Amino acid sequence: MTCPSLSRRPALGDAFGTVAARVRGEDTLGQFARFVLVGGATTLVYAALFVALTALGYLPAHLIATAASTALANELHRRLTFRAGERVHWFTAQWEAGGITVIGLFATSAALGVLDSTVDSVSVVIQVALVVTVTGLIGLMRFIALRWIFRAPVADAA
Repeated sequence: MTCPSLSRRPALGDAFGTVAARVRGEDTLGQFARFVLVGGATTLVYAALFVALTALGYLPAHLIATAASTALANELHRRLTFRAGERVHWFTAQWEAGGITVIGLFATSAALGVLDSTVDSVSVVIQVALVVTVTGLIGLMRFIALRWIFRAPVADAA
């Protein structure tokens, strides 16, 4: 090898393995990474449903897409992000995270309403981008609530 720095650089597989191990971790960073991945995937589900249902009008499309993608996100967060499938019942997860989602639903619906009333012709791309932006902020609040407020009590190891 002619370049000594190449012999010290980790292989791409090693770097991927390190990132994957970090995402699988149980610390806050690992949980946040999984939260973002689940959020991104369910946001794509939201966008696909919203676009598919746009003929119903922006508000019905938004409500239906939000309900479906939120139920999916809550379940994936319960099972994958926080690995609480054994500790937290499905209904409890839907209720707790769904309560926070109602705040997001009001915020995104209000944002869409303001956009619709102030701009004559809004593309579906702009509408989805607005919802994704507001949802990202609400998602951060959800992560904080699910990670630290609604966390299951830790059993004593005594």
